Amino acid sequence: MKRRDVLKASMAAALLHGAPAAALAARQASRVRPGMPGWPDAQAWRRLGVQTGGRLIEPVSPFAHCGADGCAAALKGIQSQYYIGDHPALTQSSGWQDAWVSQVSPYAVAARTAQDVAAAVRFARRHGLRLVVKGGGHSYLGTSNAPDSLLVWTRAMNDIAMHDAFVGHGCAPETAGPAVSIGAGALWAEAYAAVTTRGGRYVQGGGCTTVGVAGLVQGGGFGNFSRRYGTAAANLVEAEVVTADGEIRIANAATNPDLFWALKGGGSSFGIMTRLTLRTHALPAFFGGVFGKIEATTDEDFRALVARFVAFHAASLCDEHWGETVSLRGGGRRMQLSMVFQGLDEARARAIWAPFLDWVRARKAYRFEEPLIVQIPARHFWDPAYHATHLPGAMTVEDGPRGAGERFVWTGDREQAGGFLHGYRSAWLPAALQDAASQDRLVDALCGAAAQWDVELHFNKALGDAAQDARDATRDTAMNPAVLDAFVLAIIAGAGGPAFPGMPGAGPDERRARQRATAIHAAMDTLLEVAPGAGAYLSESDYFQRDWQQAYWGGNYARLARVKRAVDPDGLFFVHHGVGSEAWSADGFTRRPA
Repeated sequence: MKRRDVLKASMAAALLHGAPAAALAARQASRVRPGMPGWPDAQAWRRLGVQTGGRLIEPVSPFAHCGADGCAAALKGIQSQYYIGDHPALTQSSGWQDAWVSQVSPYAVAARTAQDVAAAVRFARRHGLRLVVKGGGHSYLGTSNAPDSLLVWTRAMNDIAMHDAFVGHGCAPETAGPAVSIGAGALWAEAYAAVTTRGGRYVQGGGCTTVGVAGLVQGGGFGNFSRRYGTAAANLVEAEVVTADGEIRIANAATNPDLFWALKGGGSSFGIMTRLTLRTHALPAFFGGVFGKIEATTDEDFRALVARFVAFHAASLCDEHWGETVSLRGGGRRMQLSMVFQGLDEARARAIWAPFLDWVRARKAYRFEEPLIVQIPARHFWDPAYHATHLPGAMTVEDGPRGAGERFVWTGDREQAGGFLHGYRSAWLPAALQDAASQDRLVDALCGAAAQWDVELHFNKALGDAAQDARDATRDTAMNPAVLDAFVLAIIAGAGGPAFPGMPGAGPDERRARQRATAIHAAMDTLLEVAPGAGAYLSESDYFQRDWQQAYWGGNYARLARVKRAVDPDGLFFVHHGVGSEAWSADGFTRRPA
């Protein structure tokens, strides 16, 4: 082996085994911006373009100097999550009041290979640049954009390959199992189309079809059926990742195991995933759902309804078969049912719900739409053609350059495109609140919160009642262990329409946004009276989250911080409220004094 190869290998090994940062590189006090000394000159940018096969681009907002016709086309375009995702200058949320706004990077690498990503990382490290990464672009906290940054845009890295018996690098042959390898830029619509509709297998992904595969896994990742299959992170078998030294590495249970663990729900502070291999599962015969709404005449009637449902859930729905949401809406008078099931047929689902629905039917105090209870062959759950025939309106399919068959969204998710957030909070409510002695307190808190703002109860995003193998696999991830003791993730949130910089019109109503934020916070504070110190889900949480280290990761944060120091001692991968972000200013440009 040549001397320089020995040195390179030893440096890489040191990086992954906690060598002092001073031995690797001088600590950077601040990152450079355009126009500052040290910003790369035109020749340096041209070299990066050559190194990445001509994939260096200069993103431009569709609202920049668009004119009447161009602005009209852009305004129509941002009604689509796919239009937004296909545009390097846009993000799926357009901002958050008093927190962040969608920003355009002056340069982006439209990566197609791991080598492209590695070149971008080495360039950013060499020149002291702020680096951001965007695949699906679904970041409520604004982590996939920053002004004056170099963007690594992975959307084109969306290859998908199925495996009958995948063995990770360095792993024992007996670990072989069915899996799927997915490029970092793939969306879950593409993954479901390949794995389930065409492949006849199940992969644990997200509920929203335009969420990016890599981002979901790094955040933990819940989907419709997480009570049966665990989180997306828990199903990660292997990752190809570019680390802060610009090297392409493999991480799994046998190779770089600490990095592998951190990638499973520890956030995007440890490297840039370029390929993920996820475990796949046999499909049940059916997936299905229960959909409807019940409206109460008085506050007292609503409380009785909530109390009845809480008792019903504790007795009949606390198992691996059930997921998704029940929402308390309309100022504390309406219950919206949007539950899904797996491993059951329609007849069994109807029998389970009969006692609760019969109780509602028997009382004149409730305006009641007979719920839709339906089963779907599991292979067709994400099949737009099937839905068009059997459940018209449930899905919306969009035309586009990537193929219409894989550009679909649940129709109810369309309003999220470009939304400008006013507030967003989440909390895992402990399973003990379902005990008979605690149910009255829980009901009072739910009704008190719902009187101030809509409350969504996501039963699939808490694993206290999950299958044991799903719990065990999730325990071996970086997520807050509180998820394993919770029966539901409560989400209280609100947003307005798109407000991208440069859009024609008056822009967001800041006064109204702040009023709504105040109401959202008051509602969650009311709910937290029965769950003080409850953890929050990283991917769906408050930009201003207090004690975020504990809320997101609990007792796992200390270990995550050690991994961060080992693999990224200079803090190249900065995101808001990410592991190690305490060392940097809020915008990620200036290192705080030690």
